[in-house]
Amino acid sequence: MDEQCRFCQIIRGERNADFVYEDDTLVIFKDAYPAAPVHLLIVPRKHIRSVNDLQEEDQSIIGKMVFKARDIARSQGIADSGYKIHINTERGGGQVIFHLHMHLFGGWKDKPPHVKPMTANSDQ
Repeated sequence: MDEQCRFCQIIRGERNADFVYEDDTLVIFKDAYPAAPVHLLIVPRKHIRSVNDLQEEDQSIIGKMVFKARDIARSQGIADSGYKIHINTERGGGQVIFHLHMHLFGGWKDKPPHVKPMTANSDQ
C-alpha cells in the first residue's frame, strides 16, 4: 500500500467511505461525489497505480472487478435497466486518484447523460 494514496487510506480505515462490499481482494464503496444515481468505486486492495502498471499476475484482479461490478449492479437493482463500468487511465485519460479503480454508474430512468470525467481539482 501507498501511505499517501487516498484509496489505500480508505482501505486501511484512515478515511471514511460508505462500503457496499469488501473481501480479501476488493473493496467497493460509494463515490463521495456521484455522477449518477448509483456511482460506486471498485478498488483492488493491492495498490496498482493504473492500468499501465498491471502485471501478468493481476489478471485475476481485473476479472474479479468486472464480475463484482455485475454482481453489485444486480444487488443495487440496476442490472436490468443498464449500467456502465469505466476505468480512467493516466491524467490524460481522466484518472485523478492514482490507484487503479473502476467506476460503476447506473440508476438512470432512461438514457444516461454523458458522464463528465473528473478534473484534477476534484476531491473524490
